[in-house]
Amino acid sequence: MNTGFTFRGGLRAAVLFAAAAGLATSVPAAAQFSDGYKFLEAVKKREGDEVTKALSEPGSTIINTRNISTGESALHIVVERRDLVWVKFLLQKGANPNIRDNKGVTPLELAASLRFIEAIEALAEAGADVDETNSTGETALMLATHIRDGEMAKVLLEHGANPDKTDNSGRTAREYAELDGRTSPVLALIQSSDTEKDAGTYGPAIR
Repeated sequence: MNTGFTFRGGLRAAVLFAAAAGLATSVPAAAQFSDGYKFLEAVKKREGDEVTKALSEPGSTIINTRNISTGESALHIVVERRDLVWVKFLLQKGANPNIRDNKGVTPLELAASLRFIEAIEALAEAGADVDETNSTGETALMLATHIRDGEMAKVLLEHGANPDKTDNSGRTAREYAELDGRTSPVLALIQSSDTEKDAGTYGPAIR
């Protein structure tokens, strides 16, 4: 008797399990992902209508959502693909220009590593910290000095980059530029920036 009861109970459980499994597989795949995941996927695919719809939700903070594995935000994604239109769009919608990924990298640091100067300028104008450092204490201005990128250095200095901030070794962008010698395009820019600051502090320069 007990054997028959157990068999019928097991059969009933198997039927219920199969029905539940069928119901689960009938749910659309997209519905199984979070809104944040779908938002980042829409950004990756340049689905402007979907992104705009997500951002239009009252009280939404989804614009600063981060990938659960990498910590990448929407800004990181569009900087990585060198997409200035989307960089400006997200900043206008309130994206945090100082958000970090899981490695501690900000969108401006990423833009500097890519020499994406237009994005550096847009991010700086939106409030990005131009003196933010990576794990070695290197600033974007130090990077510009090392790779002798005068255009990048000019943009950073115009937005307040500090040439005297030290890295983990205790050296500054100014010192690296001096070590590079008089041919360094960054050294001349730093010196010019010093002159402009002095003129602004003490009045017009007398020629």
